[in-house]
Amino acid sequence: MFGSSDTMKVKICLVGEGAVGKTSLIRKYVLDEFDDRYISTLGAKITKKELRVEFPDNGNEIRIDMTIWDIMGEKGFRELLKEAYFHGAQGVLAVCDVTRKNTLPDLESWISAIETVTGKVPIQFLANKADLKDQLTFTESELREMSAKHKSPYIFTSAKTGENVDKAFFAIADAIAKRRVA
Repeated sequence: MFGSSDTMKVKICLVGEGAVGKTSLIRKYVLDEFDDRYISTLGAKITKKELRVEFPDNGNEIRIDMTIWDIMGEKGFRELLKEAYFHGAQGVLAVCDVTRKNTLPDLESWISAIETVTGKVPIQFLANKADLKDQLTFTESELREMSAKHKSPYIFTSAKTGENVDKAFFAIADAIAKRRVA
């Protein structure tokens, strides 16, 4: 059991097709910055951030030392490098782009690749670019169906406006912490 002064180290992977906003989400969360220029991630970029999760039932608080892996969106590399990238991941932020319909069903193969390495871990679906909801290419019910299939929550995010970005990272950290302590 973790006490109030304990630190839990966790590895989170952000997965999804290229240009869905994985790097922008991390940048917004860690640095509170947004840059709309697209720069393709090569391999994986690793960022760290610490946060705290409270357990209301016992009053304890745990520090989460989060290592965030930004995984490149190239399909060809997914199979080749999945063992190296996904090994030790305790949670996944599965990111799709609300303006590109194919990015939602494409998450199936990302989740499958992760689960072959990690087994079942907490997943949070992020429908990114929510600031462009007028360009939505899939329905919320399609997103809900995907998340229900994996027994995982979903949330609309915007790296540009910051909408639900902190909430998404906190939710995955909270799910991992509660799973480890249970």
